[in-house]
Amino acid sequence: MTDPPSRPTMRGAVAGSLIVATIVLCGAVGLGVGAVVWIPVPLGIVGVFIGAVIGNVVVARRFGDL
Repeated sequence: MTDPPSRPTMRGAVAGSLIVATIVLCGAVGLGVGAVVWIPVPLGIVGVFIGAVIGNVVVARRFGDL
């Protein structure tokens, strides 16, 4: 019999979904804040870019060995 892997095998998928979730969340926050100040589209776009950066930082810290 073979030993089970020491790490879960779907770590890459979890890391990718974490990045996507962070991008969507930050984009939604940007749209929400933008709706309050009457410029939702520009702040939504800014939120998407900020979400990409934050998502990469979160994945790098959580999955540093990928």
